[in-house]
Amino acid sequence: MSANSAAAAAHMTAALAPMEQGSVVSEVAERLLAYFTSGDIAPGTRLPAERNLATSLGVGRSAVREALAALEILGIVVVRPGSGTYLRDGVSELLPRTLSWGLMLGEPRTRELVELRSGLEVQAVELAALRVTDEALERMRADLDAMEKSLDDLAAFVEADAAFHREIAAASGNVVLEELLQSIRSLLRIWVDRALTDEGHAEAALREHTAIYEALKARDAAAVSQTMRAHMGTASRRLLAGFDSAQEV
Repeated sequence: MSANSAAAAAHMTAALAPMEQGSVVSEVAERLLAYFTSGDIAPGTRLPAERNLATSLGVGRSAVREALAALEILGIVVVRPGSGTYLRDGVSELLPRTLSWGLMLGEPRTRELVELRSGLEVQAVELAALRVTDEALERMRADLDAMEKSLDDLAAFVEADAAFHREIAAASGNVVLEELLQSIRSLLRIWVDRALTDEGHAEAALREHTAIYEALKARDAAAVSQTMRAHMGTASRRLLAGFDSAQEV
């Protein structure tokens, strides 16, 4: 590490005062995010080691590790294997502050994000019914095939599920809507990963996605709206059940 990098790391660890006992991972992430957007750290700066951050914040290394993982999902930091964790270049002040509003916070905001996502997914699929191309439908079919092949591999299933929804958002032809949905999915990712807990859930989700695909293929606006609303209803219940379960631990 260069002298400048070492000085920056020392400054950061000194600036992060210990947190109150009982703080959770989301609070660690909030503290880090607030510091990253304070103007005291330049984009591209290498962060101190996990143990140093943990000492500065007065928390365990696992809490710091999970908080950094969440910030990586959101695109705030980037992990370079063999080198370290860095504040991503070009991070604006507006986006992280907007993201911090929903960064794995408590129950009210998580539920509000789930509601918002549901409405935007329906809007996206309704627009996609009017604008979807045959090429986009082929990619969605490939995502469905990947989901079917990974019913016993829930991590792979979730990735294929997400790819299917990204294709719908792209097919909507509305870039702002597509980006909003991607941001919300990133915020909810930790709960989405926990929503599918067994193969039965995955099979139900596959059926729901297949119904959406068939409606899109038919360019049936009423059917795509109905099938996506039904899917969002069950998907939201699964997601919130995973959230509620985590809060009880």
